[in-house]
Amino acid sequence: MAKLTRDEFISALKEMTILEVKDLVDAMKEEFGVDPSAVAVAAAPQAGAGAEEGPSTVNVTLTSAGANKIAVIKIVRDVTGLGLKEAKAIADNGGVVKENVNTDEANELKAKFEEAGATIELK
Repeated sequence: MAKLTRDEFISALKEMTILEVKDLVDAMKEEFGVDPSAVAVAAAPQAGAGAEEGPSTVNVTLTSAGANKIAVIKIVRDVTGLGLKEAKAIADNGGVVKENVNTDEANELKAKFEEAGATIELK
């Protein structure tokens, strides 16, 4: 029997009906003792696991307001919706500005705060 290439095998699958594909899968289970659909499902999480480099969400923490505290207070108010007193307390004492933020949004917030002269940590 001639060996089929990958492209020839895929072309043959495209021409099959769903019932014929199911029969082929059942035959593979019997012949090789492996469920091809289980292998395909098990392989998917491994591909996604390698793509993650770090946590998907972080906390944006203000460590220092810097010299331009008024601008930092305004940003804290815009980001959190807090009142002036609460935003000033965060600017004075530091603390978590926003929790469980995706990394893209956290980097944008960090850039805003650093532009105003503040020091931000992403934890």
